[in-house]
Amino acid sequence: MRLVLIGAPAAGKGTQARKLINHFQLAYISTGDMLREEVSRGTELGSKAKSIMASGGLVPDELIIAIVNERIKQDDCKNGFILDGFPRTTVQAEKLDEMVKLDKAVYINAPDDVMLERITARETCPKCGASYNKISLPPKKAGICDVCGEGLTQRKDDTLEAGKARLATFHEQSEPLVEYYKKQGILFEVDGMLGVEEVSKAIIAELEA
Repeated sequence: MRLVLIGAPAAGKGTQARKLINHFQLAYISTGDMLREEVSRGTELGSKAKSIMASGGLVPDELIIAIVNERIKQDDCKNGFILDGFPRTTVQAEKLDEMVKLDKAVYINAPDDVMLERITARETCPKCGASYNKISLPPKKAGICDVCGEGLTQRKDDTLEAGKARLATFHEQSEPLVEYYKKQGILFEVDGMLGVEEVSKAIIAELEA
């Protein structure tokens, strides 16, 4: 099973992806996580991506496409994978179609004001990558990861200013993906205002059907 997750920043893509990979035993490919790792390692790609990401912009197509093309060839992707954060434009989607045939594109839809509220309340675990939200999905103990006990951090691009820029970028460049995959007949849209478990159940039911 090969899936793409579509949604504005803080729509819940990462949270749902982790539930889906456990249920279906798929590889999880987050281009955002991959880029942040490059930044932390101080690589050439990381240096190029750092300033773009901090301002809420998109990393150039050729860099992302090259990273994804190599990643989906790895052994853990043989049983299938979930792509989170790619494609972000129809150009990237067309390139992905040349690499692999997708089974489903899942669109988690929610209004901008809710997304902004979630963005500024979001926390992530720097060790295991688990995502939390002080409003909708808080950890059991404030500031501590439920999974591994590491202290939670807020990403530098999870500010109100960067959040607005990221939402604007999503509407301009990524939202056309909804129509793109709808025309292919593989789009499934779910209401991102539902609870986390309800969204998971809806997606799993669609994929198993």
